Amino acid sequence: MLLTLLGELVLPGDGMAWTSAVLAAFGRLGVAEKAARQALMRTSNAGWLTPEKIGRRTRWRLTPSATRLLTEGAERIYSFGPAHEAVWDGRWVLVQVRIPESDRRARHVVRTRLSWAGFGSLGAGLWISPHPARQHEAERVLREAGVADGAHVFVAKRTGMTDTTAMVAQAWDLPAIEAQYAEFTAEFRGQTPADVLASQLELVHAWRRFPSVDPALPRELLPPRWTGIEAARLFAERHEQWLADSRRDWKRLNSPE
Repeated sequence: MLLTLLGELVLPGDGMAWTSAVLAAFGRLGVAEKAARQALMRTSNAGWLTPEKIGRRTRWRLTPSATRLLTEGAERIYSFGPAHEAVWDGRWVLVQVRIPESDRRARHVVRTRLSWAGFGSLGAGLWISPHPARQHEAERVLREAGVADGAHVFVAKRTGMTDTTAMVAQAWDLPAIEAQYAEFTAEFRGQTPADVLASQLELVHAWRRFPSVDPALPRELLPPRWTGIEAARLFAERHEQWLADSRRDWKRLNSPE
């Protein structure tokens, strides 16, 4: 939640936050002061925040690396939406890689990074994505995992033999993703918040998980009625609706006085 606050409120502002403002915002979310302070310290120890003592108060400043990573994350979170209207050309990216069982680090890097990039697994060492542009991202993951020499990457069209729907069901758990979208829409549909700042943070925090679980498949590969489309529209509407008031409230909380 602290990363959500930093990306949603601190990054678009001056890149700084007083401890008192973070504690006040977290208090509205039901987070205890001790836990909020611990989150600040852990984030600082990770190299994302730099503390500045000004009198008896502490102000936290985003580091350059945090600014870069939050900017990239914000771009992906706010622009993410399933089932874009662009026509799919039917091409797939296939990644085949053999990683020794003993190399747990490489296996973890490949699994988590390719999953984050929207790739699905058809079995041990075989990953697919319907987004040809992600070929280079897959190659970068393989290089960073140190397994590029034993890997193969293809961009090709599928010719058969089993049904494409069955292949998609094997690679991705669409019912589970659909259920998460249903929970999201149920929580934020028709909501008139008493505390806009808290609701905006909860909205973004709930939405930010979807880029890592939803591969954003072309419409042709999705079920006839896909709740992710409604959820994406709802997120965009609520975020825009609450944006000005939430930032105004944060600016008041984060005042130096």
